[in-house]
Amino acid sequence: MDKTLSRDGTLIAYRCRGDGPPVILVGGALSTAATEAPLAELLASRFSVVTYDRRGRGSSGDGVPYAVEREIEDLAALIGRVGGRASMFGMSSGGALALEAVASGLPVDLLAVYEPPYTPGRTGLLFKAVCTARLHRLLSDGDRGGAIELFLSLTGIAPETIARMRRAPLWDALESVAHTLAYDDALLGDGSVPAKRFASVTARTMVVCGGFSTAPARMATHALADAVPHARHRTLTGQTRELAPQAIAPVLARFFARDVFVRQASQGVAGGGTTVR
Repeated sequence: MDKTLSRDGTLIAYRCRGDGPPVILVGGALSTAATEAPLAELLASRFSVVTYDRRGRGSSGDGVPYAVEREIEDLAALIGRVGGRASMFGMSSGGALALEAVASGLPVDLLAVYEPPYTPGRTGLLFKAVCTARLHRLLSDGDRGGAIELFLSLTGIAPETIARMRRAPLWDALESVAHTLAYDDALLGDGSVPAKRFASVTARTMVVCGGFSTAPARMATHALADAVPHARHRTLTGQTRELAPQAIAPVLARFFARDVFVRQASQGVAGGGTTVR
């Protein structure tokens, strides 16, 4: 993997596949560049696809204390490496990070996100507060395994499945990045959709949910799409929180194919000055 230097001096490891308009994949909780590789391979025939280890994971460095702004700077460094502009797809809490990055003003042409796990509404906000407190208590006590169990249970994985995972070789790898669960938790704030902040998102945006995802998850994506200017909502039939790369790849390919025209329009060379919408 290649590495780029973020603003605070942290090295961020990344890999670029394919050739074409640049697309950066932003993984969710516990994911690494390897997690996003199957989707990257499916898109690499049409795009220059960047996968990376978010800070604190894999081959990337880390910084203390954590701040969302540092992760935005990591993305800024990656965008600089691919030519100064890019499109972006964020999965789960990676979608929240991508939205925060675009809201901060990073040069992103097209943005797609899949089920950023906001929990709007009175019940949702209370649930988020309880989970945040439990997560920080487990991490403070050094119980990395307990933090992983908490996260997996929140994603709907059955206790007996978690018990089997604990005995599998992958468990040590999960525990090694357990501290980054606090990073993803911080990205989501109190759980509400930050509509005022996301009103500054200027990129054309596609908010996607799975047709078989839970009702609260689907409702949250609709609330998000309503809050983001120039956003449209898309439901993928048959998909759940565990999104299949083969299901999302063609949707993203069609959406990001507009990148060339968006770039031309921003440079005033599309269609003799015609506005591209």
